[in-house]
Amino acid sequence: MARFIAYLVRFAAILVGYVVASLAASAFLNVLVLAHLGYMPANPEPAATASLYFSVPFVALFVAYFAFMPAAVVILIAELLGRRDWLFYALGGAVIAVVFLGFVHNIGDANFDVTETNARLAVIGAGMVGGIFYWLCAGRWAGSWRRAPLLDAEP
Repeated sequence: MARFIAYLVRFAAILVGYVVASLAASAFLNVLVLAHLGYMPANPEPAATASLYFSVPFVALFVAYFAFMPAAVVILIAELLGRRDWLFYALGGAVIAVVFLGFVHNIGDANFDVTETNARLAVIGAGMVGGIFYWLCAGRWAGSWRRAPLLDAEP
């Protein structure tokens, strides 16, 4: 029974880490877009900063949707190998972003394709930020469910 509880706790940590990573990647993209449009921290516009309360979680839904399958593969590899270093997760986030960019390029919809180099680098950077935030929440304990055997209590 203790092993089953350990699996459930680890699965919950993975889900929380994925949500935090999606929110961090979304916040990174939102801040980059606002900076590109000329909104700087020195002179914050009330409308621009208030819009982040809605746009960050909204964009995070799309980030989580499009990154789910490649992220599941990276998380599974990290859990099986017990990788706990931040660089693995940052590079894993970059790989997830590259897979996303390849997916949107192969769809064939010209309006959905990311063609500008700056936009592609922003998406890859957002993947790296998401990977680092996943590491902060859940990746530091990857494979912990396999490390020490949990013994069930004798009745």
